[in-house]
Amino acid sequence: MTEGVAPRAVDLDEPGPEDRKIITLARSARARNGAAEGAAVRDEMGRTYVASTVALRSLELSALRTAVAMAVASGARSLEAAAVVTGAEAPAPEDVAAVTDLGGAGTPVLLAGPDGVLRATIAAS
Repeated sequence: MTEGVAPRAVDLDEPGPEDRKIITLARSARARNGAAEGAAVRDEMGRTYVASTVALRSLELSALRTAVAMAVASGARSLEAAAVVTGAEAPAPEDVAAVTDLGGAGTPVLLAGPDGVLRATIAAS
């Protein structure tokens, strides 16, 4: 985990087609699995990785950290963007830190509600 990463909101613009795609994928994963969260990340090659919350007795991971782990395990070297669909007001700092670890400071994390509407764009500083 990156120490001292503080999420900050950045300008909320209408997401472009590629960002809408990862929001839709995240929303689909959440609904399909009946999970608390769904997430998707897009790597430097345009590949997407989609996950939902992992809630086992022996392992608990947020959807966003799971998607980042899937990207790393598949050989991604960087992230262009991430999306999380959740009822929470903000992504956990650990989730933003995972995106920053792979994508670098300023990688956008799109926060959408369960209805898929973009509520905020967060970037680690």
